[in-house]
Amino acid sequence: MNKYKVMVGLVLLVYLGFVVFQFSNNDYWATALDAILLPLITIAYFQSESKPSLFFTIFLICYSISDLMVFIIDLIPYSYYYHVGNGLYVIAYLALLIKILKSLSFQHIIKNFKLHLIVLMGLNFYIAYVLQVIVNPYVEMTNKYFVEIFYNVVMLLVLSASLLNYFYKDNKKSLLIFLGSLSIVFSEVIGVAYMYVAKQDLLNFLTTSLTLLAFYFYCKQSNLNNEEEINQFVS
Repeated sequence: MNKYKVMVGLVLLVYLGFVVFQFSNNDYWATALDAILLPLITIAYFQSESKPSLFFTIFLICYSISDLMVFIIDLIPYSYYYHVGNGLYVIAYLALLIKILKSLSFQHIIKNFKLHLIVLMGLNFYIAYVLQVIVNPYVEMTNKYFVEIFYNVVMLLVLSASLLNYFYKDNKKSLLIFLGSLSIVFSEVIGVAYMYVAKQDLLNFLTTSLTLLAFYFYCKQSNLNNEEEINQFVS
């Protein structure tokens, strides 16, 4: 059995442990296992990829480090934990955004997907508005408030770029990137509800499960080539 299969088995075992502890009201171990899930996936990815993508590597590493910071939350000031942790997530999403945008032709997209762009902008404004409505009662008008806004904007840009990427290329790789982005956005939205509205086990379970699913889609697409560069709209 190779190291990759061992890591995959370990990820599944840790996930099952998380589920058991989450619904057993053992928050400490549920949080600890949740924090190591994505770093384990990152290790498994590097074991399976001989030439990993630079921006995807930055995404994985920054996201993993931010997750692992939960183990030092009691050792550093909360403001430092909050800003560094969220800063790493933002860097991760920006790296993923750059990876997606690199392969897009903006001239083609503006020419052929005007309606899609309008709908996407409207959808992004609506989701960003809903997220801020949820957060507003709990976050004062400080730099933390603007961190939340910037975080949500970058996350939604990733979703929009991945959808345009799918429209543009119309292949399996772009579909997996979009499904990963969709999963991670749903995860973030439910995570906001869990953090600010209701500390329910089911919400945290859904947040972690969707994030895990997103990373599965992202890692799966890394093994594929862009066998079809553009879709049927191109003559």
